Amino acid sequence: MKIDGNAIRPGNVIEHEGRLWRAVKTQHVKPGKGGAFLQVELKDIRSGTKLNERFRSSETVERVRLDQKEFQFLFNEGDEYTFMDQESYEQIAVNIDLIGEDQAIFLQDGMVVTIESFEDSPISVMLPDTVTMEITEADAVVKGQTASSSYKPAILENGARVMVPPYIESGTRIVVNTADSTFVERAKD
Repeated sequence: MKIDGNAIRPGNVIEHEGRLWRAVKTQHVKPGKGGAFLQVELKDIRSGTKLNERFRSSETVERVRLDQKEFQFLFNEGDEYTFMDQESYEQIAVNIDLIGEDQAIFLQDGMVVTIESFEDSPISVMLPDTVTMEITEADAVVKGQTASSSYKPAILENGARVMVPPYIESGTRIVVNTADSTFVERAKD
């Protein structure tokens, strides 16, 4: 689907110079001399390289629609992660590069993820925004610290390190943001 160069929004996937790019940031620029343009920071979907490009409103770009489908995580063998389509029960194996090592540690048995694909080829795996995990190890509280501004390091059941408030102890289940590995709240279960 063709769109005007100034209609690109963050998150859009476009085909440019024979490759697929995701728009990360956009900024409208109106210089004192000459016509206005849209400055777009693009990230290559497959390789992760970045590119800054200018698009004028007179230019058109090809906007790509990605297929999104929910899959259930089954298991991993080394760097290959296996997911199952919840409708057809078909299994696909995805390399850790599509998930990201910082995201892969949050995968749990039976977790439902969204896999984006283009022409039946998977290009990215999106985990849920938050996951509930148990803390296996947490430092002791230092007396005199104020609860509002101080955090202490803790280790989750998957080995990830997060900063948690002082009242969180070992064995507590917490909700963690998968995007940046930060503490959200104590689990309500």
